[in-house]
Amino acid sequence: MTVFGWLQIAAVLLFTLATAVPLGRYMARLFSGERTFLHPLLHPVERGFYRLAGVTPEREQGWLGYALAMLAFSAAGFAALYLILRAQGLMPFNPGQLPGLPADLAFNTAVSFLTNTNWQAYAGETTMSPFSQMAGLAVQNFLSAATGIALAMAVTRAFARAGTDRLGNFWADMTRATLYVLLPLSILVALALVALGVPQTLTGSVAAVTLEGAQQTIALGPVASQEAIKQLGTNGGGFFNANSAHPLENPSGLSNGLVIWAMLAISAALPITFGRMTGSERQGWAILAAMGLLLIAATATVYWAETAGTPHLAALGLDPLAGNMEGKEVRFGQAMSALFVAVTTGLSCGAVNAMHDSLTPLGGLVPLLLMQLGEVLPGGVGSGLYGMVVFCVLSVFVAGLMVGRSPAFLGKKIEAREIRLAVLAVLILPLVILGFTSAAALLPAALASLNNAGPHGLSELLYAYSSAAGNNGSAFAGLNANTPWFNTTLGIAMMLGRFAYVLPVLAMAGALAAKPRLAASAGTFPTTSPLFVGLLVGVIVILGGLQFFPALALGPIVEQVLMRDLVTF
Repeated sequence: MTVFGWLQIAAVLLFTLATAVPLGRYMARLFSGERTFLHPLLHPVERGFYRLAGVTPEREQGWLGYALAMLAFSAAGFAALYLILRAQGLMPFNPGQLPGLPADLAFNTAVSFLTNTNWQAYAGETTMSPFSQMAGLAVQNFLSAATGIALAMAVTRAFARAGTDRLGNFWADMTRATLYVLLPLSILVALALVALGVPQTLTGSVAAVTLEGAQQTIALGPVASQEAIKQLGTNGGGFFNANSAHPLENPSGLSNGLVIWAMLAISAALPITFGRMTGSERQGWAILAAMGLLLIAATATVYWAETAGTPHLAALGLDPLAGNMEGKEVRFGQAMSALFVAVTTGLSCGAVNAMHDSLTPLGGLVPLLLMQLGEVLPGGVGSGLYGMVVFCVLSVFVAGLMVGRSPAFLGKKIEAREIRLAVLAVLILPLVILGFTSAAALLPAALASLNNAGPHGLSELLYAYSSAAGNNGSAFAGLNANTPWFNTTLGIAMMLGRFAYVLPVLAMAGALAAKPRLAASAGTFPTTSPLFVGLLVGVIVILGGLQFFPALALGPIVEQVLMRDLVTF
């Protein structure tokens, strides 16, 4: 680790923090129904969409109506994307004459982009036409991210309101998230990426002559626009197979810093939005502080593990001061690769600028654990916030048990119904991840997809289902996931990780919205103090540790022990 490396990390995180406040306050005004500086330009467009769709934005929905609208919209999005992918060979803007996708791969990909996962069991430049990238994948990049923000706003209103069963209008929230947040930011980031050398063209490819005189075909396409929403929406699906390690997606250290900021920008701003809308901005800062502490700790762990290097290379006589550069780009280095690893898995993004399968065992343990903790550090756009609210509810329940008082959060009394729903939500991930991993570990057809045996092979399986259920999308690249088993089971895991998680959260929000908001008293546990931040961090870590430590012990932890013992021997 170097001082310069830490300065680079600090610069990106401080810039993110500086933009989180104005962006968070802007979104609070937007989703509270107030006018913003973009209303003169975009409000007529918004009203036009409502007229075309027959939507009355003032007609709000209860939690069940909100959930049904979200599910219906998601089902329509899945059907449209699946048809585009299956019929790709018949669609326009297909200069490479790429055929339609097989049924199982089309199912997996459609579910992946619908659920904001963007798991890719294919090579983008050789599988997807520009039409599929733009009309299919990029559209879902916007809409899945907007859906996550809308769901977060519904949960936020549960604490901002009292004595009502109304959580807002899904169609209005989703439209505003797309028009006023994602679209303007994506235009700005796409223009900045073009200026930094990222291509934006409908040309399918160009021919080039290498330094050795050989002919090479270089794939091109509308990369900058896809890259912008891929990062801002914490989607993660790369235009190219190498994702953000590809020089045409991420050409320089400056573009690397920009896309890391883009991943963090909205998710870091949403706790501020939550605080403003609930009337307690300090509560938003407390949530953001818990997210930040764990994210910095994760970054430091990966940075330390990768700069420490591998005993195997040191035993061969290589300079250990170089650390582990396998799978990393020299133009980014270990510091910004470590930050990218922690950010993309602390978020539900899944973009990569280094190959996670090439990380040291302890370096690879960190992204695994971050996904298994529920993708809340700071989590995907929207999903990270409502995931943190679930942990806040559990934390005040734990505090209530310790001090013998009825738990409350932001003036809302937390009772048995809310705790049952919160526990149901947090049990989804371990059931899906460990259940599917266990089944795959026993199935010869699944094991045939592994490039590695032993603990690293188990880590590859565990990573795949953690990534799918956590709606992350990154992978240990040693797994060939483009098989009927993995395309189907990973698709099911993605759906359960998104919808089976959020439905009890919405039900909990509906119950809380109907409750009165009680005034704080001398006996109220303060949820904006450093003590609460520490408790919240502890609950997140302990839940993840208790549920996944046995599996992690059999994978990356035992791999680290075996690597050390082998070199010693």
